[in-house]
Amino acid sequence: MADSTPEDRDEATTHDDTATADAKSSGDKPASAANTDAAAPPTAEDPTDARSEASTSPGDVDADASTAVNAGSDTDTDDADSDTESHHSPALIATAVALPVVLIVAVLVAAFIALRAPVERAPLALGPVPAPAADGPACQALLPALPAELGDYTKATLIEPAPPATRAWQLPDGGDPITLRCGLDRPLEFNRASPLTVIDGVKWFQVRDEVGKTGTWFAVDRETYIALTLPDGSGTSAVQTVSETINANLPAREPTPGEL
Repeated sequence: MADSTPEDRDEATTHDDTATADAKSSGDKPASAANTDAAAPPTAEDPTDARSEASTSPGDVDADASTAVNAGSDTDTDDADSDTESHHSPALIATAVALPVVLIVAVLVAAFIALRAPVERAPLALGPVPAPAADGPACQALLPALPAELGDYTKATLIEPAPPATRAWQLPDGGDPITLRCGLDRPLEFNRASPLTVIDGVKWFQVRDEVGKTGTWFAVDRETYIALTLPDGSGTSAVQTVSETINANLPAREPTPGEL
């Protein structure tokens, strides 16, 4: 074999360097790396992970089934509650409507009873007036015969000591009374020119009190003078009732009026 010259060695070296540069520039791997990649087997997934993902434990199944059952139970309970509410709603509404009505009726009944109940009236105080014949036989016969009621007025209690031969009547709720006095002197206003009014056989002479809004009727044809004082607005039934009582218990006589 012939020996290589220096020029041949330089040329061979240059050729090897060019080949190496071409290989680097083209991105090719060395043969050893390529062989290593080709020889490496493909990586398989872990069988444990596959089994864990594919399989489900019995506890998980039971938990899911329990959740489904509980969900169904909750749904059934909600449905039952809805049915119960729907069933009781009319009764609750009726009760809510009825309670205020019952309360209103109770209040009205209580108010009606309170209005109808008798009022405790205070005793009346009557001032004394001259009554020389108050203890006479005429007044003793008349007073026990007087009625306890004069129309809507009922007998009132007098504060003691009350004037002799007197009576009083009041409305249930009080107010100005009707009063009767027996055994009086002849009224100063009664004279021969005084007009008289006859009611149920009794001759009356009336005196008005415009300040006190009352009218006093004097029976002038009996043994003694009898005065019946009425508040305005009390009507005439009291005069009629007292006239009947006077006419039934005291004999009539001619009036004796004063001088003009």
